[in-house]
Amino acid sequence: MHFSGLRVVKEALTGHRGWKPLWRNPDPKPDYDIVIVGGGGHGLATAYYLAKTFGKTRVAVLEKGWLGSGNIGRNTTIIRSNYLLPGNEPFYEFSMKLWEGLEQDLNFNAMVSQRGIINLFHTDAQRDAFRRRGNAMLLAGADARLLDQNALRQILPYLNYDNARFPIKGGLMQPRGGTARHDGVAWGYARGADLRGVDLIQNCEVTGFRIENGAIRGVETARGFIGAKTVGVAVAGNSGRVMAMAGQRLPIESHVLQAFVTEGLKPLIDTVITFGAGHFYVSQSDKGGLVFGGDIDGYNSYAQRGNLPVVEDVAEGGMALMPMIGRARLLRSWGGVMDMSMDGSPIIDRTGIAGLYVNGGWCYGGFKATPASGYAFAHLLATDRPHATATAYRLDRFARGFVIDEKGVGAHPNLH
Repeated sequence: MHFSGLRVVKEALTGHRGWKPLWRNPDPKPDYDIVIVGGGGHGLATAYYLAKTFGKTRVAVLEKGWLGSGNIGRNTTIIRSNYLLPGNEPFYEFSMKLWEGLEQDLNFNAMVSQRGIINLFHTDAQRDAFRRRGNAMLLAGADARLLDQNALRQILPYLNYDNARFPIKGGLMQPRGGTARHDGVAWGYARGADLRGVDLIQNCEVTGFRIENGAIRGVETARGFIGAKTVGVAVAGNSGRVMAMAGQRLPIESHVLQAFVTEGLKPLIDTVITFGAGHFYVSQSDKGGLVFGGDIDGYNSYAQRGNLPVVEDVAEGGMALMPMIGRARLLRSWGGVMDMSMDGSPIIDRTGIAGLYVNGGWCYGGFKATPASGYAFAHLLATDRPHATATAYRLDRFARGFVIDEKGVGAHPNLH
């Protein structure tokens, strides 16, 4: 079924009786060429690019719940490529370019909104660091603008510029950054993969891996054994315990990251704003709610919920940035499980078991990386070679001393 404006008008005039399900709900086959564990954004994007770009259609995506029930539907929807280090910036800029053509590619409304993102700075040293980051972005082909306070006031007049502790002196803007509809991204990739013959199998939890002579032979699931000589694992915050079933120990920790949305308000924030003196970021949804988040909870957890001290801390960050936010009522909150790597950067690589590959360690960067992660992982599964933009994301970089410490806080996952 092709989506178009004319189709919407036709269905409106005929009682919306012509819409069909976006994807099939097949039973698993005995074996596939490639099995992808995880039916979230990265797994679905991987399946889509495997079929579309590499011609691999005997592919199954296995999801223990429903498609998009994990982090892809539990985030703050921000897309950007404002990274500093050469191991990261080309990859995220590749992702941004894929975002820009995503809706046309998928023929699906993912509500990609390039409204811009502004990272605020509060000291001269922070300004200099952001200038360096902006120059690195420009050298990698991205876009960046350094805004002084006067220029920033023209865009965001409602911020608390004269805060005694955190005076706002300017910001680094990436005009091409913005937001996208998180579950719309999952649905679009799922529909695109299904149209190309990929089997999307829901309620099919992987319970183990069958490994013979150091090579993968398939996966044990709640719906029986499924054979495959190539298996890719993309399960976000559950990477550690899923890979443990294959005897693999990953250099990651799992933490909860909470997000929040207020009641609907009149249009106010037409960009994405991040607070440079505390961990707080905010945008406004199409329904009018302010969507924001901050630090992860400080303890390891697999629960999709957080605790109240972090709610208080995030609210304090918002109040320091724009006191008017204190008049808004918090409508709801949720939590995603972050797989925090030791250097704050992701892992896309083969493992020591032939045919078994892993995609994880995304920390805060998972949603914005969805298109590039899927493409790079599909490239790796199809060719057994890393994609040109993901060569730095090797699993053994910690042993080799080639870490990508974007934030410069060392091997402390809770700080990334």
